Amino acid sequence: MAVMTYREALNMALREEMRRDPNVFVIGEEVGLYEGAYKVTQGLLKEFGPQRVVDTPIAESGFTGVGIGAAMAGLRPVVEMMTFNFALLALDQIVNSAAKMHYMSGGQFNVPIVIRGPGGPAAQLAAQHSQSMETYFYHVPGLKVVRPTTPMDAKGLLKSSIRDDNPVIFIEAETLYNVKGEVPEDPDFLIPLGKAIVRREGTDVTVIAYMGMMYRALEAAEELEKEGISVELVDPRTLRPMDTETIINSVRKTHRVVVVEAGAGFAGMGSEIAASVTEQAFDDLDAPVERVTGANAPMPYARNLERLKTPSKDKIVAAIRRVCCVNGHANGS
Repeated sequence: MAVMTYREALNMALREEMRRDPNVFVIGEEVGLYEGAYKVTQGLLKEFGPQRVVDTPIAESGFTGVGIGAAMAGLRPVVEMMTFNFALLALDQIVNSAAKMHYMSGGQFNVPIVIRGPGGPAAQLAAQHSQSMETYFYHVPGLKVVRPTTPMDAKGLLKSSIRDDNPVIFIEAETLYNVKGEVPEDPDFLIPLGKAIVRREGTDVTVIAYMGMMYRALEAAEELEKEGISVELVDPRTLRPMDTETIINSVRKTHRVVVVEAGAGFAGMGSEIAASVTEQAFDDLDAPVERVTGANAPMPYARNLERLKTPSKDKIVAAIRRVCCVNGHANGS
């Protein structure tokens, strides 16, 4: 396997799928000549030309609608949002057209479209560019929602999303584009949608997290291991459909749960996971489910306030100690 960045893995996935299937094309703002705001589409215009790498005006509703129409006609568009915050301008197209077309046409039309781009906490991009947008989409019937954590996930899940016959919301993270990891170079490598992964085995508590929060949770797990607390880390990867089986199996093993998400906690992904755990594994719990979420406030621009708004390693450590009934130095078993 090659070692590459998250950004390079996404680029590889796009390149491989465009070579494999001439119906795959990329459309969005600055995806061609500028090679993408975050260089995910670097080199694609040169290889595939302007008919398959399409620069658009700044009009998210317009070019998302073009993508949906193209998908209904048999193509497989990958629509890039320069940042997923801008998808707000295309919500009507995504929610009322892409998500519902298969149902409302009685199965006559599929909409095999991927809408991708960065989202969530960034680095001093302030309130309008740092929102965790998955909450806007994962409760809409007809949409699949993916949030890949590692470069390997980025490649395998994007390829599966492009091949899927349903509209897929594929949200990356600006803070992960330079993260490096091993990635299979096999053009047939896929990671199925709707399959979680246990990233770290443990026995005392299950921590469920994704994207940047998984890396913070890993830091917390390594710190607590020195105190004798064994943390298991589960990454859903796909938020819709969600692999609750893997999550519940982990809960039945550890009997304690902490859910971490960057977005504001009210009606968030942590709420859904906590509800599923309570419904399916209540008798297995030795403590209430803990949630660690972003503060219920717009993202500040100031770096110190941005850190206060976003879940940290220390906040995750504190939550794990609470569910394990640990005060400082006692063992969590």
